[in-house]
Amino acid sequence: MDEANVPTDTSEQGAALRGEHALSGKRIVLGISGGIAAYKAAELTRLLRKAGATVQVVMTKAAQAFVSPLTLQTLSGQPVATELFDLTQESDIGHISIADAADLLLIAPATADIVAKLSLGLADDLLTTVALACVAPLMICPAMNVNMWNKPQVQHHIAQLAAFGAHIVGPAPGELACGWVGPGRLVEPVEIVASAATLLSAQQRKDLRGRWVVITAGPTFEPIDPVRFIGNRSSGKMGFALAADAAARGAEVTLIAGPVALDTPQGVHRVNVESAKEMAQAVLPLLERSRPPDCVVMAAAVADHRPSEVAPRKRKKHEIGPSPTIVLTENPDILRSLGQKRGKTATLLVGFAAETHDVETYARRKLQEKGCDVIIANNVAEDGSGFGTDTNRVTILTRRSEESVEVVPLPLLSKAAVADKIWSHLLPLLPTSKKA
Repeated sequence: MDEANVPTDTSEQGAALRGEHALSGKRIVLGISGGIAAYKAAELTRLLRKAGATVQVVMTKAAQAFVSPLTLQTLSGQPVATELFDLTQESDIGHISIADAADLLLIAPATADIVAKLSLGLADDLLTTVALACVAPLMICPAMNVNMWNKPQVQHHIAQLAAFGAHIVGPAPGELACGWVGPGRLVEPVEIVASAATLLSAQQRKDLRGRWVVITAGPTFEPIDPVRFIGNRSSGKMGFALAADAAARGAEVTLIAGPVALDTPQGVHRVNVESAKEMAQAVLPLLERSRPPDCVVMAAAVADHRPSEVAPRKRKKHEIGPSPTIVLTENPDILRSLGQKRGKTATLLVGFAAETHDVETYARRKLQEKGCDVIIANNVAEDGSGFGTDTNRVTILTRRSEESVEVVPLPLLSKAAVADKIWSHLLPLLPTSKKA
């Protein structure tokens, strides 16, 4: 066969098995706070145990109004911890022993209230006290009304937690229990399990140690004048997830980021740019070094064109008239230039193809025309797979020979999980020699 279409098991059982290696034998502290999505914690507990984890449930008082501790105790096989000031539960300084034993602290759902407390370092109940005492990785799965989620206070606390090193999963877009539609829904339990497995497996592996990878992320802004620009809707989340996962696996990571409001992942060297020309100037010389990158991943959504002239001052409405015309000129094709330059190197070149239709057709064409080894394609018009979402559904196309292309479709996953799958796919394709 000229092409290999590799199926992906998207069933619940397949998802549990994908997380089994990373979660088997791990102790997960599952914190449940008080929102309607707390009912999903029962299914999450079941799936975590199915993946081989020991689950210690910690519930807030408000969470107990939505789901019974007895239900979680039955599913987890462990006594549920609920009280900070309880002679039985705290007989061995319970909040410290729970925190010390954790391989992962997973809070799902995380309400606006618990998010704010964690951000501020407050500890007025058992869950927040455990969180403050815990040194294990923290994964937060927000769930709340869309208007609450969009409040600047909440976004500030989420950004602060991410800066502290917390891993944020969700929320997902969709219809909410309150009747509103938008981001705020708890990510499905099967996806949370996959994200937890991704996080813990990345910490266990250092399979990119000795590698130097370069990743571009986000949009480019092409100026019209000092105020206005031409841009696109890319959030940079996928590129930042790739950078975070590569760094967790031990790689030296250079992240060349367009104008995005994202915190730099831990252990990543970040270079900020705005325009396509600036991005080209930051990326292309790296292939000319005596020791070029092992891999370049062009996840950025680079503008194809820019205004041919940039006004030195803001153009006023009366100056440009009712029907202004902007003459565009073509931007440098960074991916094509990389494909031409890397002929003298062993650098693995990975491109992204964000399409709205005929995704695989255009991805195949891009794979051929740009001289890439791999194309990561997705349909940005599809729910959960577009710009700005916390999830993605991609297809990996890999050139195996001049005539053969391997096609690997992935299910809808968190972007952190997608990043993990991509690096696992790219690992055997990297140059054989590593950085000394």
